[in-house]
Parts: sequence; structure tokens; C-alpha cells
Amino acid sequence: MTKASEQRHILIADDDPGIRGLLCEVFDEEGYLTEPAEHGGEVLAKMTKKHPYDLLIMDVRMPGQDGLTVLEQLRKNGITTPVIMMTAHGTSSTAIRAIQIGAYDYVIKPFDVEEVTLVVKRLFDHQQLASKVRELEAKSFDPRDKMIGNSPAMQEIYKQIGRVAHTDATVLITGETGTGKEVLANLIHVNSARRNGPLIKVNCAALPESLLESELFGHEKGAFTGAMAQRKGRFELAHKGTIFLDEIGEMTLATQKKLLRILQEREFERVGGTTTVRVDVRVIAATNRDLEAEVRAGTFREDLYYRLNVITLYLPALRQRTGDIPLLAEFFLDKYRYSPSSPPARISEEAMERLNNYDWPGNVRQLEHEIERAVILSRGNVITSEHMSLVPSSRSALQVDIAARLREQSTLDELLADVERLALQEALVQHDDDLKAAARSLGLSEAEFQKRQKKYS
Repeated sequence: MTKASEQRHILIADDDPGIRGLLCEVFDEEGYLTEPAEHGGEVLAKMTKKHPYDLLIMDVRMPGQDGLTVLEQLRKNGITTPVIMMTAHGTSSTAIRAIQIGAYDYVIKPFDVEEVTLVVKRLFDHQQLASKVRELEAKSFDPRDKMIGNSPAMQEIYKQIGRVAHTDATVLITGETGTGKEVLANLIHVNSARRNGPLIKVNCAALPESLLESELFGHEKGAFTGAMAQRKGRFELAHKGTIFLDEIGEMTLATQKKLLRILQEREFERVGGTTTVRVDVRVIAATNRDLEAEVRAGTFREDLYYRLNVITLYLPALRQRTGDIPLLAEFFLDKYRYSPSSPPARISEEAMERLNNYDWPGNVRQLEHEIERAVILSRGNVITSEHMSLVPSSRSALQVDIAARLREQSTLDELLADVERLALQEALVQHDDDLKAAARSLGLSEAEFQKRQKKYS
């Protein structure tokens, strides 16, 4: 007898007192609470009580209103209690009609008692599983439960997640290393219709080309030395779910060509095989590279880029949302307690000021490691600047931005072009779009200003 079964209340309706009494006895012994009913009118009267039953087991043929009519009336009244139908006249039309009206299942007389108890157990197990799934969905519904931040930049990310998660569109996530691209991919998956399917992750930068193709597409036995058996690739494993391709900019052109076919046709062959494998999978890719620049340089396929760039989500660097640093710090303080029983460590005002003023080249990941280290050094007490490894930054905002662009492998010409374009824009803003005044402020003639403006139009 289980705790779950003690809480289940079953109404058993049959005009045959022998069957009615037998089922009540069987389910009473199983630990359920049972109550009998003799006809359809009694069922309707009992089912409209304030405390509904967990299950109704009902005969199709009863005096007065038959079981199908009663079931139909219950559903019209908004009563959703699961119903198992019993009938000695089992026909396909009766079964179909019962299921169409809303019956969970049906059994045919004469039935085996074990068969009925198995159907009931399966019903309650299904309800329990569905309840757990709803709890998980509720916990993962709000993106802020997984991504920390209330800055305008993050609020925009939350809105974008809400727009794209329920679709099957390919998503390209861009941003510097350590900004949380994998967390964002997780969030899109758990808020999508594919949430019950697998989320398969592949770090394209961590695998050499010779292994990446086999990892993605699988291989047949004997395809190469050491291939002792057939092996499914990540795309097959992600069937009915999502595949996350991290650092996709590291793929070679040869592998990019094969990936393009999957995005177009959703089919491929395993390495060494000839059988076409079809998959139903959503693709989310991520990169810290400028793929448009890679396309211009010839190191990334243009057609693949446009296939990936259906929807692009940009994750801002931590220095671009410094208002989120205190929230992130509190989150990591709670995550990295000095011991399981310890309260979260605290950060002194001086230490927090240092966190806020640092430019965080490693972004959120670097902040997480810094907090973890400081908690250990402070033994879970108050964290001061002495517990931190950060070197205070005295660089200007422009220096910080240039440093970030250099980490993204921008060339000097690209950096200078950005500075020139921004200077032209800012001059126009400061002089209310007065072209002559804007040109004069930059020491340019009006014709030269227009020439440079046209260059960036």
C-alpha cells in the first residue's frame, strides 16, 4: 500500500451488484478509497459534489442514462475526472466513441481483475509524471531563473527568448567568451516545444577535424581504423530535440559543407556509410568570432552563414551591463558557499566597488571564478579587496573597448574605421544635424565630411 494510493478516491458504477462489489473489494485491498453507484443518475449526483473523485470506473450499459451519455454530460459540465469504461458489448465503434468523448481507457467484460488494476495503476503513474513535468516547466518558464540580470540589455534578451523559443528557427548566438552563450542555448531549449527531447552539446573547438565529423554524423563499423562498431553521431542523438554547436566558427570548410546539407535537408550519411539518415532537430549555434569577417576572409562559407543567421541573439559583455554585477555576485556567493552548512559569504563595499570598476575581459565566467576564489580565501566570511586577484583598471572606456575588439581579432583598419564613423555620427548629434557645423568641428570641409559620410552609409 502506497501513500499515493491511500489518497486516491475511486467511484465504481455498475448495475450488476456482483461486479460492483468485486471491484470495490479489490481496490479497497489495494489501498484506494472506493464508493459504489448503481446507475447514471447517481453517478452525476455524486460527481457534482465539492470533492471530486480521482477516477470513475463506469459500465457502458446502465439503467436510465447509459455510460456514454453520462460521460458526455460530465465533460459538458467541465468535470475532467479520468474515466475508464467497462462493457460486455465491446465493439470498435463503442471504443472509438468513448475515447472521442474523453474516456481515458476501456476494458471489456468478462475482464481479468489484474488487467483492470494495471490500467488504473498506469493512469495514476501517468498523472504523477505529468505533474512533475508541469513543475519543471513552471520552474524554467521565467528566463531570469537561469540568466541573472535586470539591465536593459538583459531585458531585451528575455524578450527575444520569448519570441524565438517556441519556434523551430535556427538561432545564432554571438558574444565574447564567457558571456553565457551555453546558458542561453539551454534556456531556449527548455522553453521550447522540444523541452522533453534531448539537448545535445558539441564544442567544435575541442575536437580535431578528424574526429568532429564522426562526432557529428556518426560512423559505420569499419569506416576507419578503430571503428569496431556502428556509432550514432550527435545529430542522431538530438532527434526530436535540439543540438547546440558551440564555437562553430572553428569548423573547417569541409565540415561546414556537410553541416550545410543537414540545415537544408535534415539528412546525412554516417562516415563510411551509404544509408541516408533523416533527423528532426533544431540547431542552435554560437561563436565569439565575427562570422561576417570570416566570410570576407574566405574561412567561413557564406551560404552556411546565411543558413545559421536566421535569428541572431547578441549577448552583451559584462562591461556593457555593469549594473548586473551585484546580482551576479550575490548569485555566485550563494552557489559557492564555504561549506554546505555555511551561510553565503558577504562582500565589503570596497570589494564590491572593485568588482564594479573592473572591465572583466573574461566576462561572467571570470566573475564566477573570482567569487569562488574569494570565498575560499575569506573562509566564507567577509570578502575584502585583499581576497581578490583583480588589478584595478585605470584605462579609459575607449581603451577598454579597443582591448575587447582586439580580443575579437579586429584589424587596425577596422578599429580606425569604427572610430571615424562614430566621430562623424557624434558630430552630427552634437550640432543637431547641421552638416557645416559638424564638419567644422572635426576640421573638415563640408565636401570632405560628406565624402567620408558616404563611405559609411
